[in-house]
Amino acid sequence: MAETPRHPIESGVPDAFQYMHPVFLNNYGAWSYHERLRPGVLMHVAKSGDKVWTVRFGTQRQLGPYEINLLCDIADEFGEGYVHFTIRSNMEIMVTDEAKVEPLIKAIEDAGYPVGGTGPSVTMISHTQGWLHCDIPGTDASGVVKALMDELYEEYTNETMPNRVHITTSCCQINCGGQGDIAINVQHTKPPKINHDLVANACERPSVVARCPVAAIRPAMVNGKPSLEVDEKKCICCGACFPPCPPMQINDSEFTKLAIWIGGKHSNARSKPMFHKLVAAGIPNNAPRWPEVAEIVKNILAVYKKDAQDWERIGDWVERIGWPRFFELTELPFTKFHIDNWRGARNSLNASAHIRF
Repeated sequence: MAETPRHPIESGVPDAFQYMHPVFLNNYGAWSYHERLRPGVLMHVAKSGDKVWTVRFGTQRQLGPYEINLLCDIADEFGEGYVHFTIRSNMEIMVTDEAKVEPLIKAIEDAGYPVGGTGPSVTMISHTQGWLHCDIPGTDASGVVKALMDELYEEYTNETMPNRVHITTSCCQINCGGQGDIAINVQHTKPPKINHDLVANACERPSVVARCPVAAIRPAMVNGKPSLEVDEKKCICCGACFPPCPPMQINDSEFTKLAIWIGGKHSNARSKPMFHKLVAAGIPNNAPRWPEVAEIVKNILAVYKKDAQDWERIGDWVERIGWPRFFELTELPFTKFHIDNWRGARNSLNASAHIRF
């Protein structure tokens, strides 16, 4: 009797078991330990005695047909036909024969992909869609990642940091600003410029008004046409109005900047989860290599690498030495804009699971 086809799931992640290596399936939930044999290579040992070697390498995340076919051919020829993607866009190929590990590493590196990203290293930078796929970005997050990882290549392929470093990038302020040891986020500094001639034909005005988180937008008549206006005293320059109404242009080559935040952490390993905090603002959004951002990030990493104790994440390190000492060591300027004086902060922070005041 034919099996009933599984109904598609409209939400949640796909069923991972159908793609899993057979040794992982046979030993699911019954692993004894794992070891890092070298940067980018893990050995998993099951209670049954089965062993699996995993080779991890970085990708550019937005893979085209050429890259996908190339990597799949490597997995078929030098691996065992099974691959896994991590949440930070690393690709992993698993083998059950240790003799296959070195030829697999050589094939990956010959194809131009770095092996690493395990242990106390700078892992692959997680990022949002950027200009290629998104309709609202203020910068190209994937481009920032490419430029930064070119600069941090050695920190990915070696395990010389005090602890792992998670770096995130975001191409707008409203959807995708992720917590990270170091986070690079867009910073719009001026309210949107409105093209009043296009609003009536391109925008559903009630939706735009409702989208604003601080009620700074209201309907208006301009030159005899239905349009919108912005109360600039209320506007927080978030860009939420731009997706439902492109004539409310907020991206600007001069006034769209980047900001760097540090110390964010999701996990509760060795310390509680932490919010990241602003350390540098007004950095030029200078595509395609973003040299100013790279200089600041490399400076922070160099100071952290030199001054932190083993197993301290960046947030733990700053908590130990204090923020004044951090700004002293990194020589980053401290300004009034680093102080959160937003009047609604008390209510929003009290909604958090781990902050009360």
